Amino acid sequence: MEARVQKIIAQWGIASRREAEDMIKQSRVQINGILAHLGQKVDPQRDTICVDGKAVTYNQRPSLIYLLLHKPAGVVSTCDDPQGRPTVLNLLPQKLQKGTGIHPVGRLDAESTGALLLTNDGDLTFALTHPSHNISKTYHVVVKGHPPEAVLRMWRGGILLEGKKTRPATVNLIERLTNHSKLEIILQEGRNRQIRRVAEQLGYSVIQLHRTAIGSIQLQTPKAGPLDVGDYRHLTPEEIIFLKKQIKRIPIND
Repeated sequence: MEARVQKIIAQWGIASRREAEDMIKQSRVQINGILAHLGQKVDPQRDTICVDGKAVTYNQRPSLIYLLLHKPAGVVSTCDDPQGRPTVLNLLPQKLQKGTGIHPVGRLDAESTGALLLTNDGDLTFALTHPSHNISKTYHVVVKGHPPEAVLRMWRGGILLEGKKTRPATVNLIERLTNHSKLEIILQEGRNRQIRRVAEQLGYSVIQLHRTAIGSIQLQTPKAGPLDVGDYRHLTPEEIIFLKKQIKRIPIND
């Protein structure tokens, strides 16, 4: 059955859908010896797909892997970094770094810490990073100063960023410190550096930002306890089922 080449590359665990698109743009993918183009349809049973000069097949597809990582500060949420900074893949053992197609699902900026999903399930990555997805993400955020309730109400209702209003959010005060405030923020979207930008716009810049949960997937569970900084764990069957339900809610076109 024919499908777009970037979708096949993602389904085979070679790269995420967006990474596959970048590989095609960088002339790293060939179909039957000819450079592929975005949106090109191929039949894996008939056509030969090569990535970086090497033929790839469905039989080479690694087993699907789903991980939760506790990202430390100073580590970037990419597979490689031109500046030579440590990446989230560097925190995994070699057997998971090479040949598995594992990549982060979305991003936490370098200064932020906490829950980050990694997988080689390209369809899942595409669904979870689709603009229309609505999986909640929970953060504990320390900001400078003491935002009053009126400011928190504004934050909850949505703030204009680059001409587009953010979706309604849950924003609650956890603790009032001497010069800072600790907030719990639950978002239904993930625009670039959204919390930091909104906080800055409201006049209360972020000191620390830590993601504690992605939907029902938490860094700390009753059975396993807390996940240490820099460590990872495999998702439970129940957590994987939760994520796969999200795919059904997002139209994934060929």
